Amino acid sequence: MLGLMQDWPLLIHRIIDHAAKQHGQRQVISRSIEGPMHSISYGEIRQRSMKVAQRLSRDGIRLGDRVATLAWNTWRHLECWYGIAGLGAIYHTVNPRLFEEQIIYIVNHAEDRILFLDLTFVPMIEKIAARIPTVERFIVLTDSAHLPATSLKNAVAYEDWLAECDGDFRWANFDENTAAGLCYTSGTTGNPKGVVYSHRSNVLHAMMLIPKEAFGLSPGDVVMPVVPLFHANSWSLAFSGPMSGSTMVMPGAKLDGASVYDILETQKVSVTAAVPTVWLGLLAYLEQTGKPLSHLKRVFIGGSACPRAMTEKFERNYGVNVIHAWGMTEMSPVGSVCFVKPELGELRDDALYDLKMKQGYAPFMVEMKIANDKGDELPWDGKTFGRLKVKGPAVAKSYFRGEGGQILDEDGWFDTGDVATIDAYGYMQITDRAKDVIKSGGEWISSIDLENLALGHPDVAEAAVIGVAHPKWDERPLLIIVPKPNANPDKDSLLAFMQGKIAKWWMPDDVVFVPDIPHTATGKIQKMELRERFKEYRFPAA
Repeated sequence: MLGLMQDWPLLIHRIIDHAAKQHGQRQVISRSIEGPMHSISYGEIRQRSMKVAQRLSRDGIRLGDRVATLAWNTWRHLECWYGIAGLGAIYHTVNPRLFEEQIIYIVNHAEDRILFLDLTFVPMIEKIAARIPTVERFIVLTDSAHLPATSLKNAVAYEDWLAECDGDFRWANFDENTAAGLCYTSGTTGNPKGVVYSHRSNVLHAMMLIPKEAFGLSPGDVVMPVVPLFHANSWSLAFSGPMSGSTMVMPGAKLDGASVYDILETQKVSVTAAVPTVWLGLLAYLEQTGKPLSHLKRVFIGGSACPRAMTEKFERNYGVNVIHAWGMTEMSPVGSVCFVKPELGELRDDALYDLKMKQGYAPFMVEMKIANDKGDELPWDGKTFGRLKVKGPAVAKSYFRGEGGQILDEDGWFDTGDVATIDAYGYMQITDRAKDVIKSGGEWISSIDLENLALGHPDVAEAAVIGVAHPKWDERPLLIIVPKPNANPDKDSLLAFMQGKIAKWWMPDDVVFVPDIPHTATGKIQKMELRERFKEYRFPAA
């Protein structure tokens, strides 16, 4: 016997429909690429999204066609997303921080037919346009007054292109499992792999993140996704923000400390999210200027481990609650959020920060376990390390075009590539990427823990730890430091700072100072490049 409920497919356009009907006057406020601030209501976003779908249809875009976006977080990028998805086409967010060859590869691999791009990226795409032959036309996200002279094929200003439609359009009707979005991973070896989100997975994932124990969004919040839309759906905020009726603030291309501070204050942002490198810039600006944070209440930090010193500065100096989160492109992307459960509500000071350093527990619709190399499940005792595996309706089951082969084990679990512990309360803590964990004398050392500890030193701007070959212990940790401007830390002071805070055998065998540390396109430390850079390094005492 089946239930007697209506069949109501979970389609992305229902999100913007709801936002327009229930929160139609709520604003989406953007710093435009041209410079001035811009405001538009959810009702207007919906109408313009329908024009996008109508105009794409006139250009011959059909169900399942891929349409690329190469753009910052603005209202135009947002309405393109909803318009592409509402037609049944697939939005493909291209990360501009990828290498040129990678961008060429993913556009060709996706067979994108149209490319929406911001003014910022016109010169970049002009250089490679001849090498992405499937793209039939380029739509520059601006008006005719700002459209530069360009060699791009069939190039048109977005506002002119959109003005050719009246918006008299009905969203397409299709199965909720239809592909909606395509995002390529940046952390894999070899060519990037495409993760294909469905309408159903995106809607469920957005619903998962609205409750208080996740992002806690409501119509009273002013939400600013600093994390770009090309970083796995801007951690779902492009969907969960409109779904919850929150005011949205889109920061555009300027993500330096001063620019982020300006928009946080002037737009009275209450909730925001980004990778740690963005917040390092903001905190440095605050320390230099002595300015306060007047309206910000919650900061979600993910993408890489949040340094303890960052959490403490936000909370103690500025009264902002820092919430650690974790996920992957393959998870749509959020997999855990470090909300403090009531049974741990009495924790204070160091004990509370110990908890906040964990990546958190899995919300409903994410299953999680740790396992050994044989696949045996390991205990949730907060001490036992294991491979972190996940399941859920917004977790990938394979990559686009079958790249990478079978990615689930025989029981349907996806191996995240992370090594983690899970405690008795369900809080997960990443100790390392499986490929980055340092194996010393048969024991594991967490490079992440060492990095976060070193970042607490007042003269350290950035820290990375890699394993270097050792004749006796197999590998030992090498600490790589970028000093703060005008600071001159030395090896002895750094090791003395770390002394007593970790096991003696975890202590780095040496410290080197560098002007910069390489990052991936999503802001993570590029350990592979560091290992290559220091492949000839030998410990002095080895």
